[in-house]
Amino acid sequence: MRKLPVWLGGAIASLLLTASAHAACDAKKPGDELTGAEAEAVYDCLKADLQAGYQKGPKRWIPEDFVKDYPGWTKVSAFPAAPGFHGGRFLVTYVNSIGADEYLKYKPENVNIPAGTKIAKESFAVNDDGKASPGPLFLMEKVAAGKSPETDDWYYMMVAPNGTPQAVNVLVACSECHQGNFGEQGGLGYPVEDARIK
Repeated sequence: MRKLPVWLGGAIASLLLTASAHAACDAKKPGDELTGAEAEAVYDCLKADLQAGYQKGPKRWIPEDFVKDYPGWTKVSAFPAAPGFHGGRFLVTYVNSIGADEYLKYKPENVNIPAGTKIAKESFAVNDDGKASPGPLFLMEKVAAGKSPETDDWYYMMVAPNGTPQAVNVLVACSECHQGNFGEQGGLGYPVEDARIK
């Protein structure tokens, strides 16, 4: 029997440990049947692994402090928002101190999010078998007026669960959806109403 190289054996062991850790977070029913409290329990179980995964490796064009600092920002969802956009994943949203007060108004129109606002959305999925899996970290940054007019002055970025920055066409993958669905509220896709911090 051939022996695996040490690095490959370590990588496989790491994957098995990660898979078993995530298996401990599995729900007992499909994701679309979870209550807010049940979704929060899955998130609480995954949270440490999610945040550790996003931190791994170099972030290249994404500012390192964006990914490092977001867990200390204001959490603006009381529990993971039910699947909808972002590939049907549950989302947990954080906003930095520059934009938190305005964001928490959840205004449906005449939104005035200040430049320098940063938003991070952790994500995870629960499939029809109740299996939980980590998803990407979605990032938004409001830049100075006129700096990115084609995206209503929002920069969009994404980090994979293993920490790798993801190259995406932000116009098609992000901005068209945000502006098309939430343009009247400044491009902000708030958590569903029940999941909003009161």
